[in-house]
Amino acid sequence: MAGGKLSKTRNIGIIAHIDAGKTTVTERILYYTGKTHKLGEVHDGEAVMDWMAQEQERGITITSAVTTCLWKDYEIHIIDTPGHVDFTIEVERSLRVLDGVVAVFCAVGGVEPQSETVWHQADKYRVPKIAFINKMDRVGADYYGAIQMMRDRFTSIPLPIQIPYTKNEAFQGVIDLIEQKLITWDENTLGFSYDTSDIPSDMLTETAAYRERLIETLAEIDDVIAEKYLEGTGITEKELIESLRIAALSLRVVPVMCGTALRNKGIQPVLDSVIRFLPSPADMPPVEGINPITKEVEKRHSSVKDPLAALAFKVMLDEGRKMTYMRIYSGKMKAGEDIYNASKEKKEKVSRLLKMHANKRERVSEAGAGDIIAVVGLKDTSTGDTICDENHPIILERIEFYEPVISQAIEAKTPGDQERLLFALEKLASEDPTLKIKYDDETAQTIISGMGELHLEIVIDRLIREFHTNVNIGKPKVVYRETIEKETEVEETFDRKLGDKKHFGHVVLHLEPGERGGGLVITDEIGSDVIPPEFHAIMEEGIRDASLSGAIAGYPVVDVIIRMIGGSFREGESTELGYRIAASTAFSNGCSRAQPVLLEPIVEVDIITPGEFMGEVIGNINARKGEVERINHKDPVSEIKARVPLKQMFGYSTDLRSVTQGRGTFSMQFLKYDKA
Repeated sequence: MAGGKLSKTRNIGIIAHIDAGKTTVTERILYYTGKTHKLGEVHDGEAVMDWMAQEQERGITITSAVTTCLWKDYEIHIIDTPGHVDFTIEVERSLRVLDGVVAVFCAVGGVEPQSETVWHQADKYRVPKIAFINKMDRVGADYYGAIQMMRDRFTSIPLPIQIPYTKNEAFQGVIDLIEQKLITWDENTLGFSYDTSDIPSDMLTETAAYRERLIETLAEIDDVIAEKYLEGTGITEKELIESLRIAALSLRVVPVMCGTALRNKGIQPVLDSVIRFLPSPADMPPVEGINPITKEVEKRHSSVKDPLAALAFKVMLDEGRKMTYMRIYSGKMKAGEDIYNASKEKKEKVSRLLKMHANKRERVSEAGAGDIIAVVGLKDTSTGDTICDENHPIILERIEFYEPVISQAIEAKTPGDQERLLFALEKLASEDPTLKIKYDDETAQTIISGMGELHLEIVIDRLIREFHTNVNIGKPKVVYRETIEKETEVEETFDRKLGDKKHFGHVVLHLEPGERGGGLVITDEIGSDVIPPEFHAIMEEGIRDASLSGAIAGYPVVDVIIRMIGGSFREGESTELGYRIAASTAFSNGCSRAQPVLLEPIVEVDIITPGEFMGEVIGNINARKGEVERINHKDPVSEIKARVPLKQMFGYSTDLRSVTQGRGTFSMQFLKYDKA
């Protein structure tokens, strides 16, 4: 891809809380850019981007879908991400490879819990943002209230570049503060055509005040604007756009717009802002990685002239074929050529390259820096792997995955189904890194663990529909952890003859409780004169193996500080096996002595309910051993934030519907493990 084309490319994501309208926004973008010729509606199950049967039935996004469209000679690659917390890994891995995002907020709900989560995920990867406040046609819509919530909760400054124009209390269009024009949409063309006209006289004072605020904010960041502002010199439209772009790319401000996607108003200015304020691959700093041979940090610039570096961010099965989604950071990739997986140290063959449009595809012969592409033919590549030039190896930063908090037992109904079940689960786990599978020998059941009830429900639905596997399903169970509450010192010796060889190991450990969320912390305080250094790492491995099964119920042990403080060595008899077994036995025995306790997952629950049902909702939370943290009144609804043990949340959606006459909604996300 030439430099000119690179600067005219945008890799963006649409992120938001569930039901804020991101898929509807994406559908309008596809319609107005000419990518589709019919408006697909989420509520009809016809959205292009929600192509899975499970998405169409539930009216939610489950998997992030990729598409490409053109706007004013710019090529925009879009990833529409899920808003439901159970599928937060889809957002995480999308943000890892994107250059910019459009954050969609509901004008009534404002900053909702999952929109806060995805915003912070974007901040983690330093992704520039623009914001679109949607649903301005709804009763209770409050543009300025939503912006104030953004100010209160985020570090970047939300900066309105539009204000809403209402007539007879109905949303009509927007006033552009940069171009100082009123924009209205033609309802007869489904918003395809729009008019720009002079600002109505009754809005001139308000527009001038907000434009002044826009310039003042930029003057605090940009010296050129500050100088002109202080001198009273006029600031041109071009200068404002340039200043806003620099401020947005540095994550200091977030340009804010408004509209109503369902009523086809406000989308074209969002596309203009994507081009104006979000970065092209050429604007991004070079990607960094580690050379696996020299262990040095290396950089790759966004150019086809640099050696190939790409990150596999998603694996998907399509009619039995494995498709690997990649972001190419540098170099180029051609169909039919060999590539190198540096993470697995294996060569792979690219059989086909595909440009994706949700679940439809277009074959291409090559792809280069800045492209998001699907590759067919890679057998061993999984999510987070780096693909590169074998002569210039590099390993890019991996994607962090979340630990599952809920599990469910499933078993095949017939021996024939058992074979299919194992094959299907292997395929689904290769797609979804947050799905964990374990076979329980005692019960002959397969245990699947995931991020929530809906996550496991979708997995089981796919097993039955896509893989035609008949399964019996157990009730969902919470995944616990174990820890200790007391300090202890423990000594263990392993001294045994196995076959012809004598194996000896002698270890002394000191265990103490660690901070919540601290995991296992192992420190090595054994001198090399006591036990030779080559055995120290083996002892640590033995401790980590033993930590996978705790003393109370066999759950993993966390939040313990382990100090390896002593032991002894016998020439000719000490072996790796001896020290491994001694260390793992010492850890297990130490945990049994140090007052072991169960830890259970606690979730943060965010409930939106009409005010008249607030008492019943709080009573129900208290009955579930929850703790109400705060209540925000936003007439006509109230927002209740609470912390509740996850095991108490099973069946909550039914209870909430019954106490609020079907009008309450809630979302929850994992917060921490705490004492059960």
